[in-house]
Amino acid sequence: MGRSGICRDGNMKFEHTPVLLKETVAALNIQPGGIYIDGTAGGGGHSAAILQALQGSGRLLAIDQDPEALAAAKERLSGYDNVGFAKGNFSRMGELARIQGVEAVNGVLLDIGVSSHQLDDPARGFSYHEDAPLDMRMSMEGISAAELVNSLSKQELAELIFRYGEDKSAGRIAEGICRARDRAPIRTTGQLAEIVKTSVPAAVRRAEGHPARKTFQALRIAVNGELDCLAAGLEEAFGLLKPGGRLAVITFHSLEDRLVKRQMAEWCQGCVCPKDFPICVCGKKPKGKLVYKKGLAPSADEIARNPRARSARLRVFEKEGQ
Repeated sequence: MGRSGICRDGNMKFEHTPVLLKETVAALNIQPGGIYIDGTAGGGGHSAAILQALQGSGRLLAIDQDPEALAAAKERLSGYDNVGFAKGNFSRMGELARIQGVEAVNGVLLDIGVSSHQLDDPARGFSYHEDAPLDMRMSMEGISAAELVNSLSKQELAELIFRYGEDKSAGRIAEGICRARDRAPIRTTGQLAEIVKTSVPAAVRRAEGHPARKTFQALRIAVNGELDCLAAGLEEAFGLLKPGGRLAVITFHSLEDRLVKRQMAEWCQGCVCPKDFPICVCGKKPKGKLVYKKGLAPSADEIARNPRARSARLRVFEKEGQ
């Protein structure tokens, strides 16, 4: 989400606004000659900062599942000879790294969620601000949001919107979607946004923010399997980290942040024996430590420059050294 982009005259042009840029690069503690992975390269903003910190030494592997984003990253980073590229989801990070000859790394960055380029390009079907085909596929492959909206049962839709959108009006929205698709298939973002708007209570329509925001978030998460990919990606990153290596994760909503927070806390947990045991018998030792006790938030200045950064949180884990 920190990577901003627009399309002009049919050609892809990325404008880069990486979120928490200085904080993230500092948190990765870039080592001369180190090997790093940007698992969500986007337009290459964070990748460029990592390469600048490496000062021509070491290596960076830039990964992205979006072919448009990866093409933009390749163009932006074309002046560096110590960067490689891989197309795929970061949940397959270990496999993608090994294909590139990378077995272990000093640091991994994950910038989770939809990029600004995906939001700002109406053709990608992520935004309720424009009327476009209802798509939302980050990889541009697989089942689209339109297919989910038109095929899931009312109960399945309600559960999806409540679970991934945390929307209290999920039942009403699901009912409105089913009524509308009985008349004609729902094919565009504009159709869906209007259906949601007319389905929710008047008080919700008057509240700040578009009433369809949570439904669009829920569908996007479901279409892209985002939470499952995040859970798998965290494990892949941990497995690749060298002792003392760091994992930096930027999230943009509470579901992602809670998942990252829980996983990092689990890695940091030591003995789980009852407190009244005189000695430890479980043998469990921490696998590392948190670099910051709490997630870092963007500064007021950064939010003023890039309002989409408002909900960003950076959490950083350092693997136990030897």
